[in-house]
Amino acid sequence: MTTIATVGVLGGGLMGSGIAQVAALNGFTTIVREVDEPSAQRARSSIEKSLGKAIEKGKLTEEARAATMSRLTFTTVVADLAFADIVVEAIIEDLELKNEIWKELNALCPAHTIFASNTSSLTIAAMAAVSGRGDRMVGLHFFNPVPVMKLVEVVKTVTTSEETFSRAFDFAKRLKKEPIAAKDNSGFVVNLLLVPYLLDAINALEHGVASVEDIDKGMMLGTGYPMGPFTLLDFVGLDTTYKIAEIMFDEYREKRYAPPPLLKRMVLAGYYGKKSKRGFYDYSVEPPVVSALGL
Repeated sequence: MTTIATVGVLGGGLMGSGIAQVAALNGFTTIVREVDEPSAQRARSSIEKSLGKAIEKGKLTEEARAATMSRLTFTTVVADLAFADIVVEAIIEDLELKNEIWKELNALCPAHTIFASNTSSLTIAAMAAVSGRGDRMVGLHFFNPVPVMKLVEVVKTVTTSEETFSRAFDFAKRLKKEPIAAKDNSGFVVNLLLVPYLLDAINALEHGVASVEDIDKGMMLGTGYPMGPFTLLDFVGLDTTYKIAEIMFDEYREKRYAPPPLLKRMVLAGYYGKKSKRGFYDYSVEPPVVSALGL
């Protein structure tokens, strides 16, 4: 069994940069591939900023930051991932785009390289079928923010070999994460249960059950959740939630996964949550206030 030493990360956005940071921090030589040089530099800056915050909080030393950055390489060339022992894909939820890159990488990478997708809603089987190495493909679903969240869903599809699953599971542990085994169904464990809850909160708001603030407060104080559903939606991203819900509804054809009309209207209006400064809450002011949604 080949030991994983070099990690390739496809995509240096929020999730990809987090995965790369954690890999490099834990001793892996890590190569991040982005589509262009500005995107690659943004990924580097994001990691440097995150490590800087860890130092400010006393959770990381300057030496550890320097060692972590020394293990990181940023590139725009897919072929630079050719000698990675595992490639973790963290690009947008576009199956066709993902599969194009998997096919390209299959021709470049050695036989032992594991392909892993960080998809949160697509099935791994849909990628394994065209990857050219269905027995060496798994899901590795990390959670945002990756440096903080401990969970990783390790997803085995029907073609994944036991050796590949074992290596991927062990890799997650070496990242100091807590892996759980999940079946290859859209949404895996967490989103399968979480997405209907978030969509139900939006439906409740549309039906006048209570206000944004009171639904958030009710779920926090009544169930002990660290944040209410609307705060969580803004944090995850309304556009991301909408895309995930569409994929899951297409998979299951169950009403509980259907994106509510209000969610669609907000996404069309550019209300994506914290990243756009406007979602269910308005983040252009401090403290944030509930957005005017025209209900």
